Amino acid sequence: MRDVTGRLMLLDTASLYFRAYFGVPDSVKAPDGTPVNAVRGLLDFIDRLVRDHHPEHLVACMDADWRPKWRVELIPSYKAHRVAEEHELGPDAEEVPDTLSPQVPVIEAVLDALGIARVGVEGYEADDVIGTFTARATGPVDIVTGDRDLYQLVDDARGVRVLYPLKGVGTLQLTDEAWLREKYGVDGGGYADLALLRGDPSDGLPGVPGIGEKTAAKLLAEFGDLAGILAAVDDRTSKLTPAQRKRLDEARPYLAVAPTVVRVASDVPLPDVDTALPRTPRDPAALEALSGRWGLGGALQRLLSTLES
Repeated sequence: MRDVTGRLMLLDTASLYFRAYFGVPDSVKAPDGTPVNAVRGLLDFIDRLVRDHHPEHLVACMDADWRPKWRVELIPSYKAHRVAEEHELGPDAEEVPDTLSPQVPVIEAVLDALGIARVGVEGYEADDVIGTFTARATGPVDIVTGDRDLYQLVDDARGVRVLYPLKGVGTLQLTDEAWLREKYGVDGGGYADLALLRGDPSDGLPGVPGIGEKTAAKLLAEFGDLAGILAAVDDRTSKLTPAQRKRLDEARPYLAVAPTVVRVASDVPLPDVDTALPRTPRDPAALEALSGRWGLGGALQRLLSTLES
């Protein structure tokens, strides 16, 4: 990874094109009738993000493996309910709407022709790519995602915030540590502990039975972090209730592995890519062909105008 000193914007690309797919009518089609609502919606998202937030660097982070085996080995239920087909030698296939799957290669080709850095690393999720770019950045970082898991990266001191789409990307929740403390009672560093204690059915994380979000926040406020909570389990003079002590003690096998699963990686072997926001397309001929083939029209032109300005 090359040095990134200016404002870096990291896109959780799948999160955004899923939102585009469900937010833009499937009547938006290519000349041959193929739906391109996710493609055009994502281009509009990127256009709005660049206009509103002025990043100097932009990376479309991808899921090279949306359900890494190293996470599944620790917690077998991890994202298990979203598996469409298991693959012994490669990543499992994820359940994706029939008319979205064919649009993903088009999205990738358009990003490449534009010259927007697109990074996925074998064996890792986009979250891990985002976590590693964030760890290595020396300037402010805007993470654009509809996935609350990435709240764990919020760090006011380093200028790291999450832009969480509420409606399209025109209305974003600017998530900083003050917002997290008000909403969840934790800062960015504490969010992962909150999430693993609470659990997350959408990711197949069981959590600790009987420990919901409010209780988890209270325990973290009282004992600092997961290690402090587990120390309190062993300390018979601590203020844990008998029920909490029992539940946490019984959950030790889960709590021993959950941090590795829930916390995003910060040591992914990133490729050497140019993350600078492109002002002109990397491959104008390919982009023109893609635009004609898929009817990208106004969405692509708007983005090109924004990039040139």
